Amino acid sequence: MRRNHDRFSRLAALQPAPRTAPAPARTPEPAAPEATARGESLQHRLGAELVRNPFGTCLRIRRWFPVPELPAEASHGLRLLAPEAPESAARLEDWLFLDTETTGLAGGTGTYAFLVGVGWWDGFGLAVEQYLMRDFTEEHALLAALAEQIERRPVLVSFNGKSFDWPLLETRFRLTRVLAPPPLRAHLDLLHPARQLWSHRAGGPASVRLIELERDVLGFAALGYDRRDDFPSALIPQAYFDYLRGGPAAPLAAIVHHNQRDLRGLAALAARIFALAATPEAAVHDPREWFGLSRLFHRRREHSRARQFYERALAAGLPGVLERAAQRELARLAKRERDYTRANELWWQLLAAGGHPDPTRPLHPPDTPRSADRQGHRADASARPNLPTDLWTLDAYEQLAIFYEHQARNPQHAAALTRAALEALRTAVRVGTIEPARVRKYKARLEHRLARLEVKSRSRTHRLQHSPTARPARAGTLFCSGSR
Repeated sequence: MRRNHDRFSRLAALQPAPRTAPAPARTPEPAAPEATARGESLQHRLGAELVRNPFGTCLRIRRWFPVPELPAEASHGLRLLAPEAPESAARLEDWLFLDTETTGLAGGTGTYAFLVGVGWWDGFGLAVEQYLMRDFTEEHALLAALAEQIERRPVLVSFNGKSFDWPLLETRFRLTRVLAPPPLRAHLDLLHPARQLWSHRAGGPASVRLIELERDVLGFAALGYDRRDDFPSALIPQAYFDYLRGGPAAPLAAIVHHNQRDLRGLAALAARIFALAATPEAAVHDPREWFGLSRLFHRRREHSRARQFYERALAAGLPGVLERAAQRELARLAKRERDYTRANELWWQLLAAGGHPDPTRPLHPPDTPRSADRQGHRADASARPNLPTDLWTLDAYEQLAIFYEHQARNPQHAAALTRAALEALRTAVRVGTIEPARVRKYKARLEHRLARLEVKSRSRTHRLQHSPTARPARAGTLFCSGSR
């Protein structure tokens, strides 16, 4: 019996414990005096106040700054920048600017947003609120305070926030298991329109970091601050970890000022972008902004407006590379609207700017002596810049060949242009101005076109020779090499 009793005792021990009512929440232990003193010192240094909610405490810093300008009308700009957003997202009083400072840039579950700054237009200025957690245990309180602000203003405005800030915050909300991410009415990420508008301002690819847009586009004088004493972004995570280990609080104060400037720059950038979209004639300050607006409208398939702005950009004067890019895009839009006269004019301008000859012109016009004609061609060739072959040149040759084949019904001219394109492509291979993958694609396409055009040219020549109304060709109308 003793043995059976022991066996039943062991089996009973394996059964789960009976469920009981949950134990009452324990009152958190008071922080150590040293930690409390450091927290109060940071709070005093920042001029912050303590936020208390059911999830704990965190610091809140409130400031107000004047804003250079406000967008007078945001509905058209909203359709341009975020066509999927509802019309109610154009209400400026519902906008909430967002910027975070984090413990790393890699994202993932191990990255915390230890400082979250939000801002909104308040009268003739920008109201800024920042939530700072002095320790990881204050994250729930920080997120709860942020959620309250988003519920009041559900249209987020950020700079690269769709790819970094908001996904990180959504992850932190979900990891709490008690706080759901607040729903957004819309999210306007200004990084992408900024790239369309200003990534070319140096005549080539240029950086569109917020600090550089503040300096080169908005102007520090108009913003009322500069970044000479700004805390380096790359050092922010380490500065926060140093503070958690007992380091000084001064770097955190500098990070708070850095975040405030980011929010002020973000608000000014939003005002600038929406002013350009709504009233470009009054807002454009530089011909390169006409080019940027053209790209932005082109991307949104507003082709008539894009064509209008490309024309204005060319009329105002653009640097060499941007001028050729504008000519190419405008030529494509003109062709789309069947304005072949304007399109061909632009394609020929592209070829002339690169120093590439017109293979459809006769070498010896009938009324010009050969010696004078040769001297003129030599003078023209020496005056041309003779730039290396690039994609603009190949596009110009190919588009002109397409026109002469299908619209002008002149396969000889089309074949001459296609041969010139192949010769330009061979030059590009020797010089290395076009990557091999594009070379193979262009070569296959051009050779296929040339084979078809040669068949058409022979057929057309045969018909002309055997036509009873055919007249002999006039002397001196030979085309340049390879065009017969």
